[in-house]
Amino acid sequence: MRRLADHGAVTTVTHSQPTEPEQAKPRKAFYWHRYLRADGTWIRPVESNGPPGEELAALRSGLGHPAGSVMALWPYYATETDGELTSELIAEHGALTLYGLHQQGQRRPMHRRDMNLGAALRRLRDSEKFLDSALDRRVEAAATTTSVDALLYRLRGLVTQLRGQGVPLDYDQLVRDLRQWPYAERRQWVRRRWGLAYYARGGQDGQGNQGGRGDQGGPDNDARGTAPTAPSAPDNTQAPSGN
Repeated sequence: MRRLADHGAVTTVTHSQPTEPEQAKPRKAFYWHRYLRADGTWIRPVESNGPPGEELAALRSGLGHPAGSVMALWPYYATETDGELTSELIAEHGALTLYGLHQQGQRRPMHRRDMNLGAALRRLRDSEKFLDSALDRRVEAAATTTSVDALLYRLRGLVTQLRGQGVPLDYDQLVRDLRQWPYAERRQWVRRRWGLAYYARGGQDGQGNQGGRGDQGGPDNDARGTAPTAPSAPDNTQAPSGN
């Protein structure tokens, strides 16, 4: 505020403070809520088979492609951006494509609240279907990426494994995690949360297992915030830069 003198009169001029740019906000619920009741079960029209197969196929068509570049996905985005490629849209796009992969062929909902990625992968480890050492390497390869593209590339193989065991994932939380991933300090926080959940029941016993899990020892024996290590992704395409 400043005061101006004009022929003896005093005029007050008020300058408004600049406002922060508004972040893009979802205009509707994310796709994985479209066919769910509040309790997380399917609504009646899809309760036998889940979402329509053609919709899930449209979501999968965006795998490996930039957000907003695949026309088939346009009807399924919830984030408004006025055409700008925002971190919110990039995160939603990544989660949508993985959900399309995860829900494929599954009768039960593969979105479940409060099942973060580390906890879901812990369930995968506890399934005794995979060598601990091999799964640990896959998880670490994902957790040590530094770009969203590279992370999504690594997650494709892990989500395929989650689907094979019917293990769900909190896709709302995944969107939030993907939004944080480009920022080093926030990425480290997400990694720590994943790692603590992944090793929540005691972590490795130093022996791994030869056909499933070995004896993991007592609970919380080796919970740690650093994430485990992962091999190359299951397909033959080249991983994006950013590890």
